Amino acid sequence: MAETHVLFVEDDDVIREATQLALERDGFRVTAMPDGLSGLDAFRAQRPDIALLDVMLPGMDGVSLCRRIRDESTVPVIMLSARADSIDVVLGLEAGADDYVTKPFDGSVLMARIRAVLRRFGHAGGSDERGDETADGGGLLAFGDLEVDTEGMEVRKDGTPVALTPTEMRLLLEFSSAPGTVLSRDKLLERVWDYGWGGDTRVVDVHVQRLRAKIGQDRIETVRGFGYKLKG
Repeated sequence: MAETHVLFVEDDDVIREATQLALERDGFRVTAMPDGLSGLDAFRAQRPDIALLDVMLPGMDGVSLCRRIRDESTVPVIMLSARADSIDVVLGLEAGADDYVTKPFDGSVLMARIRAVLRRFGHAGGSDERGDETADGGGLLAFGDLEVDTEGMEVRKDGTPVALTPTEMRLLLEFSSAPGTVLSRDKLLERVWDYGWGGDTRVVDVHVQRLRAKIGQDRIETVRGFGYKLKG
């Protein structure tokens, strides 16, 4: 099986070199770039399996780079942010990132996040052998004007195809497997993001917001204090 190819864009020379070495020791092939413009060129030329993007980059910041990548591909993206409470985290997720890691980060945490994202997207993820899990279901599910094909992994609204990222699709599959059932943010983090530990629920909230924009704002209901549910 081919090595998983990671595009790592980071302007700090020490962080970039140390992280690249750690990723390569763990079985990944790494292309490391120092700025957003060279990162975009490398993405287009090499089409990596996953992108790690620092938020603060010269030339083109990480949020803009993420948005450009998402315009062209559904490849998984993890943002690296220096502050957990930064608005940059939310901006990165709104731009299409699948997850984020706060700097300075522990190497084992970064590896775990990368593997969790790769499992969701069906990649091997270095030396990790764990398989992928998806929501149960089969056939065509209909919720008003929304149709979810759980076998073909396609979604239509009023008969028109809806383009979802793999993370958005997994989130919708969780909702559609139990319409009318309230799913907590923690449960969604565990099932969709594969978190075996506590995670930032902003990841869930922003992805629900993105999903609503594509399938209908009123299709997913917020149950204040508990979580979200799909209207049957």
